[in-house]
Amino acid sequence: MIGNESIDLSLKNIWRSWNGFRKGKKGTIELHEFQYYLEKNLYTLFQDLNFGNYRHGIYRKFIVCDNKRREISVASIRDRVVHRLVYDYLEKIYDKTFIYDAWSCRKGKGLLGAIERTSCFLKRYGTHTHTHTHTHTHTAPSHFPCIWKCDVKKFFDSVDQEILLKILSLRIKDNTTLNLLKEIIHSFTTVLEKNIGMPIGNLTSQIFANIYLNELDRFIKHKLKSKAYLRYGDDFIIIEKDMAKLKFSRIKTIDVLNKQLKLVVNPNSDKIVKPAHCLKFLGVRFWSSGRNLKERSLKRATERLNYGNISSYSGLIKKHCNKRHQKYFNWMVCEKIFTE
Repeated sequence: MIGNESIDLSLKNIWRSWNGFRKGKKGTIELHEFQYYLEKNLYTLFQDLNFGNYRHGIYRKFIVCDNKRREISVASIRDRVVHRLVYDYLEKIYDKTFIYDAWSCRKGKGLLGAIERTSCFLKRYGTHTHTHTHTHTHTAPSHFPCIWKCDVKKFFDSVDQEILLKILSLRIKDNTTLNLLKEIIHSFTTVLEKNIGMPIGNLTSQIFANIYLNELDRFIKHKLKSKAYLRYGDDFIIIEKDMAKLKFSRIKTIDVLNKQLKLVVNPNSDKIVKPAHCLKFLGVRFWSSGRNLKERSLKRATERLNYGNISSYSGLIKKHCNKRHQKYFNWMVCEKIFTE
């Protein structure tokens, strides 16, 4: 699908985007103020978008620390309504172009699905069957295939905005839409006077990330012909039964990241491991025979627990933790319910 049609900037669609943004949001002072003059605010936004007067506002920034220190940039409510508008437009065009095994920020996908898929790959490709001169076969643990696990170093801080816009222009031909995308993309930078970076916190950054890394996904699947490749965010794995092919795929993948996308792999996570030695990926420890949740991931789940994510985290704990950890988590849920 090519985006020849302009993004729908009608008042009706702006209202729809407002409702999509508003769903599930907590009542903040900023939100109450925007809602107090809601019709006026949305109509002004409608006029600015349609007459080419829309300009993205500044970001409110704060730091969060879980397993790493991150700077979160939050746009104004007016801008986040526009982000929803753009996200819905891009999703219809691009989601069908993404490979099956891109698991982050997509409907019907997500972290649990990525974990299940990784287990499936390990069961399918994590053992190697040898046929001897005898009629029987057996699995030889010493001949396990290998996994390349990697992620991109400071991905959101490193995205080249001009490359992103070039990728977008291959499918989107409408100038009004391209100008709006450019306004959002250029509203943020991590390098002074350079068009580099995307804000962690923007809804649009989620789909921009998938669009940007779709170039990598398609190269690995269609050029390198990797059957067992999975990406979640900027974390990814490739599993091969042939070590020589895996090393070749690693070299070619890094080359595409460096030259085509101007990205660098994280040297701390650039590792080739055997399933028998445990794959640590997506907060889970994987073996060919099973998996369990890392202690740090369990701690993070309990710290972040709230009414909105209880069901998601409960599913994660139930599938990946022993009875003792499940009991501890259930007590944490009860404490959260009765103390809030």
